[in-house]
Amino acid sequence: MSPELISILVLVVVFVIATTRSVNMGALAFAAAFAVGGLVADLDADGIFAGFPGDLFVVLVGVTYLFAIARANGTTDWLVHAAVRLVRGRVALIPWVMFALTGTLTAIGAVSPAAVAIVAPIALSFAARYGISPLLMGAMVVHGAQAGGFSPISIYGSIVNGIVEREKLPGNEVVLFLASLAANLVIAAVVFVVCGGLKLWARGAVTDSDSAGDGPTPAAPAAGSRAAGAARVGAAAPGTAQLRTHPAPAAPTRSPEEARLTPARTATLTSLLALVVAVLVFDLDAGLTAITLAVILSTAWPEDSRRAVGEIAWPTVLLICGVLTYVGVLDEMGTITWAGEGVGGIGVPLLAAVLLCYIGALVSAFASSVGIMGALIPLAVPFLERGEIGAIGMIAALAVSATVVDVSPFSTNGALVLAAAPDVDRERFFRQLMVYGGIVVAVVPAAAWLVMVVPGWG
Repeated sequence: MSPELISILVLVVVFVIATTRSVNMGALAFAAAFAVGGLVADLDADGIFAGFPGDLFVVLVGVTYLFAIARANGTTDWLVHAAVRLVRGRVALIPWVMFALTGTLTAIGAVSPAAVAIVAPIALSFAARYGISPLLMGAMVVHGAQAGGFSPISIYGSIVNGIVEREKLPGNEVVLFLASLAANLVIAAVVFVVCGGLKLWARGAVTDSDSAGDGPTPAAPAAGSRAAGAARVGAAAPGTAQLRTHPAPAAPTRSPEEARLTPARTATLTSLLALVVAVLVFDLDAGLTAITLAVILSTAWPEDSRRAVGEIAWPTVLLICGVLTYVGVLDEMGTITWAGEGVGGIGVPLLAAVLLCYIGALVSAFASSVGIMGALIPLAVPFLERGEIGAIGMIAALAVSATVVDVSPFSTNGALVLAAAPDVDRERFFRQLMVYGGIVVAVVPAAAWLVMVVPGWG
């Protein structure tokens, strides 16, 4: 048995043990990286740790630390209150507001994880308060980020268009952008319907005083039944784990004082704005910037920040870093390249095209979306040059397949959503994201291939 095949089988075993024995998958993945890297690939400790995602570790810790402080001093409650006023109490519009916001951020140049890191904690806090499915809200944030992710001036768009130009392939920046926008918009609409979005309309509008806790919501008599239904995601797929329900409060207890801007909240809002500017304008690291801002706030208001470090999503950090370290071992020993080259050598172009889309989706669910596109587009060059497959459609299908799966809890965006969700059973939410990510991996590459590759665009 080849080393590459052994490494893939070990990854399957890790999944099975983690899901059947409730062991942290990150810890299992670290052990697997040690065993496979040392015994099969003959890597030393430096080689094994080469795949440790230090930047993602800092992003997860920094952003969750900063927003733990925001929750502690009531800033997220204030933002939720402001969001209700913005949409005039229509809670059902909030997921779409978050979709549009993250899409705008990525379209004008934000890296997708940076946009999700900024928006997800606010969106998930709102979901917890009003009984919206966290899967719905998290998916809207991630798909919104990917919807704008391939604009001609975006990071993803610039990288992919650069690869296309370097490989001397025909390309179309507008088609690439519109393909990603349309795919994510359609997926978001389906998720909105399946995860209880239509039920949100039935609640009607909450008034400004309701959101502040000064009175009951118009939907208060039915809050228990409606919110319980909206907070469950069992309809998403057979066997999907159910989240602990968090009904929209019939009469929130927040006092008028809690709806006011205090000095601590003003400073926290300024810090959040500074994080956006630092990431988008000055291209600073989101994690390091978030930690720095959190430390400043902790120093100024230690009473609000005393428990914030303990609220960092450490189990999620362990899970994501462990899995990505193992994926790094796979990359180091050539498993990913081995799989890609095996598919690229198939003599039937359309079959090779759909398999490349699936490999892009599967690997991207655990690793860098841009990284896998950078590897797969060159692998597709030989049969693209023969003219049997339209290059523009193939590149668009690869881009969509490799990015829509970022809802996976093992990807950066999915991990940020998982870490940002307050008041949920994280293990169950993790399983929901994993099931949803699996559905996306199974369905979207085939759909993208059928719509974008088979017609022969370009």
